[in-house]
Amino acid sequence: MSASPERCSLLLGLLILMVASVPRYLVGGHDTHLALLAIGGVAVASLTVFQWWLLPAELRAVLPTLMRRLIACMAIGLLAMGIWHALFGAWSGWPLLVSHGATLGLLLHALGVWWKPLDNENRD
Repeated sequence: MSASPERCSLLLGLLILMVASVPRYLVGGHDTHLALLAIGGVAVASLTVFQWWLLPAELRAVLPTLMRRLIACMAIGLLAMGIWHALFGAWSGWPLLVSHGATLGLLLHALGVWWKPLDNENRD
C-alpha cells in the first residue's frame, strides 16, 4: 500500500468527522459509543501520522491544497445539512447538525478526490 496525499486528507477528514460526532454522543449519554469512538480515533490518528510519514516531500506539498478542499467541503456539507434540517426535519439540535454536516462534507471531499485528483500526471 503506497501513501498518497489524498489518503492523508481523507484520514484527516475522518478524524474531523469523529471529533464532530463527540457532542452528539455526549448529549445523548452514549458512553459506550464515546469509548469506541475514542479507540477508533486513536487508530485513525496513528494511521494518518504513519501515512504522512511515508509521503515524499513533493507529495506533502499537495496536502495544503487538499486540506483547503476538505474544509470547503465540510462547510458546504454543514450548510446543506442546515438547509435540509430547516426544510424537511424537526430541529434536533446543533450536535446532530454538526455530525451530519461533517459526514456530508467528508463524502463530498471523497467524491471530489475520486472524481478529480490533484496533479496525477507526476505520480508513480
